[in-house]
This record gives sequence, structure tokens and C-alpha cells, in this order.
Amino acid sequence: MKNNVINSMKKIIEMERLGGVKEIIVKDFKVQTAKDAGREKSQRVKESESQEVSGSLDDVSKNIERCQKCGLSQTRTRVVPGEGDPNAQLMFIGEAPGRDEDAQGRPFVGRAGQLLTKIIESIGLKRKDVFIANILKCRPPGNRNPLPTEVVKCSPYLLEQIKFIKPKVICALGKSAAQTLLNTEMAISRLRGEFHDYHGIKLMPTYHPAYLLRNSSGKKDVWEDMKKIAEELKIKIPGKNKSE
Repeated sequence: MKNNVINSMKKIIEMERLGGVKEIIVKDFKVQTAKDAGREKSQRVKESESQEVSGSLDDVSKNIERCQKCGLSQTRTRVVPGEGDPNAQLMFIGEAPGRDEDAQGRPFVGRAGQLLTKIIESIGLKRKDVFIANILKCRPPGNRNPLPTEVVKCSPYLLEQIKFIKPKVICALGKSAAQTLLNTEMAISRLRGEFHDYHGIKLMPTYHPAYLLRNSSGKKDVWEDMKKIAEELKIKIPGKNKSE
């Protein structure tokens, strides 16, 4: 038990160090069970979701630009608030910016972004017709997975964006985005293919474009997911009829 606790502490300290935290002060220490950790995470998510929305979508972007809440503010090149139609019916949400996004300050502009553009166009829309964002607004060093503390501190920005945009459908791109938004650990392969409720908004999880670059067999599943989204939004897909 003692060795497990020590190893866990070492891992946490190393992850925080990679995230830009230079000093960790421990006031109280207690061994937390998995059940307690889950309860605490759920409570943090609820606290983030309960924050009042104020100002405008532009104000949210300005606040993101100034954000210094976590160590990523020290390692980023540029923040990536998100972009698109502020009144979009469809919103795409990914995990975090990558190298290209960090350099340009825009979401999904690398190879995965180019594929996302094609996915959007496959149902007769353009990037300017949707809103694209990420759960984290800054790139984690080395494209590592977001830390739980980073997700908690950054999530209120995304929640405010959703409240202002009021999309009819959210498409969660990839396991991390889907699991975070739905507060679940269920595999993306089980989550995708059907709508889930997200505070009254229909949410469709699907595979991340970066995954499709490595596993082209997943493109068929994403196409099925996108057809369901188009049907929900009453979008007529170019060149397709009801039997296809």
C-alpha cells in the first residue's frame, strides 16, 4: 500500500511538472479511494457547470486570451479559443490543441483539421457554418493527455461558449472529449453511433480525425454518425437519398 501511494505521488508530481508547475505544497495528505476520487471529480465538474454565464462570446475569448489559471499558460505559444458561427446549430469539440493549432491560434488546422473540414463538407456544410472548439484552450507540452486539474480549470470557458452558441447538436471528437463531456469512462466505440443528452443538447460522440488518419476503417463509422447528425438537423446531404 505504501509503495503504491509513493508511486502515485511521483506520477502526479511528474505530470504537474510537465504541465509547468514548478512548486507543489502539500498541506494535508490522505489516501483517497477510487470511489472518493470519482465523487470528488463529479463534484468539481458540477461546480464548473454551475458557474453563471455573463458578457458575450467575444468576452469569453478575451478571457481565454488572458488566462493564467494553470501551467499551460507558461508553455503555450498561443491560446486557441475556438472559431466559427456564433449561432451554429452544430458544434464540434475536441480534446486540446496540437502543435499546428498552438502556432496559429486556431482549432483543427493540421492534418486532422483538414480531415475534419472534409467531414463537415460531407454533409453539405462548411467550417464557417459550425463552431469548432476544444476542452483545453492551450496545448499540453508534447501533446500529452490533459491533466484532470487542467480540465477542471478550463472547462468553464467551454461551458460558457456552449451557453452562448446554443447548438442543437454537439459532436464530441474522440474518447477524451466524449468521456469528459459525458462524465463517463465508457469506450468511444460504445459511445459513438447514438445521441446522448448533454444538458438538453443532443451529443454525438465519434472518432477523432487523428484516429482516422491511423485507422481508415473508422471512416465508415464516422460517416454513419454524421448522417445521423445531418438527419437530426434536417440537413439534406448533397448527392444522397434516403436509401443511402
